[in-house]
Amino acid sequence: MSSAPAPEPAAPDGGFEVPTRWLPGTGAYAELDEDAYIEGALILSIGGAQQSHVDLLHPGRVFYEYLQRIANVIDLAAPPGVPLRVLHLGAGALTLVRYVQATRPGSRQIAVDLEAELLDFVLDAMPLPEGTSCEIIAGDAADAVLEQPDAAFDVVVLDIFAGADAPAHLTGPDFMAHLLRVCAEDGVVLVNVGDDPPLKFARAQSRQLSSLAAATAVLTEAAMVGGDQAGNVIVAARRTAWPANWTRALLAAGPHPAAVLTGPDLARFEEPPA
Repeated sequence: MSSAPAPEPAAPDGGFEVPTRWLPGTGAYAELDEDAYIEGALILSIGGAQQSHVDLLHPGRVFYEYLQRIANVIDLAAPPGVPLRVLHLGAGALTLVRYVQATRPGSRQIAVDLEAELLDFVLDAMPLPEGTSCEIIAGDAADAVLEQPDAAFDVVVLDIFAGADAPAHLTGPDFMAHLLRVCAEDGVVLVNVGDDPPLKFARAQSRQLSSLAAATAVLTEAAMVGGDQAGNVIVAARRTAWPANWTRALLAAGPHPAAVLTGPDLARFEEPPA
């Protein structure tokens, strides 16, 4: 990893001046670009790869499909409008923090990210809406979770890694057990796993959570279930039974075509690929 910043990218001609920030921990530039199709929306990219999308005019609207699936589960975690306690591990552009505040004002949230410069960059360019109660922590997700008391959160979101390049200490059973420990008995842990065919890592993460939790479900695009397509898999884990009405609601909410795997369907998905 280079210790000196690379030359700063040139700003585009005219109009919106792209904010940029060198991230020493990542060794890449973060930048925010306007969404060419959605007024008032910004896209966070790191090292040229898109990471987050924020609709500043409508924070209750989520653009990326995997985040929509997470948001749909958050919608079910309590009756509409009831504040929640939410732990976000992996902050990005704080899209879900903004979503929870927009849909459930008064919620108490904590957002953790290893890259302090990224947090500063995002908050400088896109401050959280007035009234948001969110503690921002720059640090390792594992350390942050260890400091939380039992059953402290209604929802725990882990959105840090993609595929086998994930930090080992954030993928093992001890860390996953702590995620369940800090989750309320009737709450839900949501783990986003980006993976490539044959989804070996995603299947292993789902298997692991199934071995620790009372109930587990996998949410993804229907075409990904067979393991032939790259994308995101959301593993949802609970300390109590999986509500049957959640499956129906999540299938109806999409994004379509949606798959919500439980029971035998989940067991088949979790089988290691040949």
